[in-house]
Order: sequence, then structure tokens, then C-alpha cells
Amino acid sequence: MGIIYFLIIGLIAGFLAGKVMRGTGFGVIGDIIVGCIGALLGGWLLGVIGVHWGGFIGSLITAFIGAVILVWLVGLIRGRR
Repeated sequence: MGIIYFLIIGLIAGFLAGKVMRGTGFGVIGDIIVGCIGALLGGWLLGVIGVHWGGFIGSLITAFIGAVILVWLVGLIRGRR
């Protein structure tokens, strides 16, 4: 059940990050990938600064923050932002 929860959080966070950063999503698979990598990145970054949120909403916020940072970094590497 944990992996399904992680994928659902990743899908939602990736979709929201795509809407905020680009104006469109990345497709279902792209949203899941961006959201899951963003969740790992966000969890690590927030852990470094000592912020820990629990529950569904906390996980979603953490994943969203990480996904936005990920999309921003990819844009920097590609020279779009």
C-alpha cells in the first residue's frame, strides 16, 4: 500500500508542479516521475533544514516543493528559465 500512496502523491505533486511552472502537465507518466523524484528531493531538502511534515497534506506539500525545484533546475539546465 505504501508504494501506491507514494505514486498517488507523486502524480498529484507532478501535475501541480507542471501547471505552476509550465502551464501544462507532463502527462500521467511524466507527472508521476516528476512528482516522485520531487518527493525525494523535497524530503531531503526539508530534512536538511529541519522541517518535517506528516500526513497526506504534509507529504503532498513536500513533494510539490521538491517537484517545483526539480522542474526549475531542469529548466536552468536546458536554458529555458
